[in-house]
Amino acid sequence: MTGNPASLVAAGLLLGMVAGFVMHRSDFCMAGAFRDLFLFGSATMLRPVLLMSAAAMVLFEVARVCGLVPLYPFPLFGTPSASNLAGGAIFGVGMVLAGGCVVGTLYRIGAGNAAAMVTLAGLMTGSALYAEIHPVWKRLADATAMPALGVTVPAFLGIEPYWLTTPLSIVAALVVLHWQRRGMLTRHAQVEGYLQPWRTALALAGVSLLSVMATTMPLGVTTSYTKAGGWLLDRVIPGHVAELHYFRALPLNLAATTPLGEVPLIGGPAPGSDAIVLVQVPVIAGIIAGSALSALLLGELGLRYRIPARQYLAALTGGILMGLAARMAPSCNIWHLAGGLPILAWQSIIFTAGLLAGAWLGSRIIIRLLA
Repeated sequence: MTGNPASLVAAGLLLGMVAGFVMHRSDFCMAGAFRDLFLFGSATMLRPVLLMSAAAMVLFEVARVCGLVPLYPFPLFGTPSASNLAGGAIFGVGMVLAGGCVVGTLYRIGAGNAAAMVTLAGLMTGSALYAEIHPVWKRLADATAMPALGVTVPAFLGIEPYWLTTPLSIVAALVVLHWQRRGMLTRHAQVEGYLQPWRTALALAGVSLLSVMATTMPLGVTTSYTKAGGWLLDRVIPGHVAELHYFRALPLNLAATTPLGEVPLIGGPAPGSDAIVLVQVPVIAGIIAGSALSALLLGELGLRYRIPARQYLAALTGGILMGLAARMAPSCNIWHLAGGLPILAWQSIIFTAGLLAGAWLGSRIIIRLLA
């Protein structure tokens, strides 16, 4: 490993802490946003999520035009396929069952939520399990690939991104203005220190932009879960990880370096230090630390574990499904909603469609479980 990893690690910690702090203060839950839409017909929390994607779209395009985005489209976005839809659907089910997504789980852990800790264990387990089915799944993904579409919608149309992002941003701005005038962006809360979710949405869009500028990639954490799952698997079944083709893959293998720290952009799911570890693990640690700091300042920091056993089971099951789906898709909701969707990446558009379907199905399952 060459370059200056220390600066990259420090930046990741800082960005993660900001994200964790604001997400805890607003209880910014993307899983809850989709769940509430289908369970209660409420879009209260979904609006800030859409605002996050729209704000990121504007920020990314302005930064790209100004020459501040080193690689475009961002690394690890590729050819769309039906696997994006299936992965998104399974992720949506898992997200609703677990009661949190891959980053929501982290900020809840920081505040002492024991169920979120179980979800994290499930995420690592599901990520490792994917390696067992990878050869079959890759064949299915390749068979349903759509290379003619390219990576993004603008690339498919052969136009500069701003010809699409500008009108879309104007429409989004008008919609947000409508929401603001009707008070539909504000949640009425009397809790000390509460941060309105729309403010958190803007902060997360900014964090995602800074991540792109520093690392070439938007926020993402799930490959590190795979690395952790692989490491644990190797402890349980020594030598098995080396036998699995998936852990020998190197999806990030570019003749480029991170703008901050000049770390070579080389990495994969195998346990060990690489660019992915240096980019993602500090963000993970930062989210947990930022949330813990927020909870501490509010006097809310403490282990909360007194919940019914079936909630722990749902948390574990949901975590396993999300871990599995994040490899099948590939990647997770924050990567696609705050990274790929704003640049109109086909993979993210298809993933989001699957996520909606999965969240609907997950909501039906929750209703059955509570009946």
